[in-house]
Amino acid sequence: MAWRVEFSASASKELEKLGPDNARRILRFLKQRVLKAQHPRMLGEALRGPELGRFWKYRIGPFRVIARIEDGRMIVFVVRIGHRREIYR
Repeated sequence: MAWRVEFSASASKELEKLGPDNARRILRFLKQRVLKAQHPRMLGEALRGPELGRFWKYRIGPFRVIARIEDGRMIVFVVRIGHRREIYR
């Protein structure tokens, strides 16, 4: 069974706001790098903190994708997408 990427409603809206070129770049990264990796944690980095530690971030140029990796269902669930200066607020 292969990994899948799913988006929260708010992450989908954030992706649309980035414009078509940036959205394509982010989707290409998720599709070609994250899903083809042996495990999604190989490319990302865990956020720090007691509650944030369950989320992973992926760097795509000046943008960040914050996701929750669900091992049991083999899903990378994207929670937020945005520019690095705004995503952590």
